[in-house]
Amino acid sequence: MARTCTTGVVKALGWLLTVMVAVASFAQKTAPAPKAPAGRPKRLVIISIPDRKLVVMEKGAVIRVFSIAVGAPVSPSPIGTFAIASRLTSPTYYHAGVVIPPGKDNPLGPRWVGLNKQGYGIHGTNAPTSVGKAASHGCIRMRNRDIVHFFTLVSVGDLVEIRGERDEQIAQIFGGDSSTMTALAQMQQTTTTAVGGGQ
Repeated sequence: MARTCTTGVVKALGWLLTVMVAVASFAQKTAPAPKAPAGRPKRLVIISIPDRKLVVMEKGAVIRVFSIAVGAPVSPSPIGTFAIASRLTSPTYYHAGVVIPPGKDNPLGPRWVGLNKQGYGIHGTNAPTSVGKAASHGCIRMRNRDIVHFFTLVSVGDLVEIRGERDEQIAQIFGGDSSTMTALAQMQQTTTTAVGGGQ
C-alpha cells in the first residue's frame, strides 16, 4: 500500500511540474513587453558571438565587458534584439524531467537573466571551462562571479542584442579587425563540440 501511495504522489508531482512549466511558458509568451525601471536610462547589452564577449553599455559608453560561452554549432544562440524579461537569484534548473536545485551542481549557476525569447537567457554555469567557447545549448553562459556582477548592472526591460557577425561597432568595442576575427570564430566553431552541464 505504501509503495502505491508513493508512486501516486510521484506521478502527481510530475503532472503538477508539467502544468507549472506550461503555465509559465504561456505567461512568458503572452506577457507585455517588459519596461526598464523608472529613474535609470535603459542599458544595452551587446553580445558578440564571434568574440565570445558581452558588453554592458549606457548612453553609448562601455560599463563592463565579460567573457562568455555561446551556443554550440548544434544548438546556436539566437541572433537578434531581445529584452530582459526576468531576473532570478538562485534559480532551479528544469529540463526534460530533471530538476536541479540551487547549488554547485546547478547548470544555471547563481543567477538567471531571462530574455523575452522562451527558454533563452544569460546565466552562470557549473562548467566554467566552457567560457570562451561555443559550448552551450543556446543560452549565454558566464563565470559565476561574472554573472553575479552582471546581474547588478541590468534590469528588466534593458535590451540585449546578440550579433552573429562582427561589424564596425563590435570591432571598436572589442578591438581587432572585423573580418579576421569573424573568420577565426567560424574556424573555432567548426572544431568545438558541445560541453555538457548546462544551457
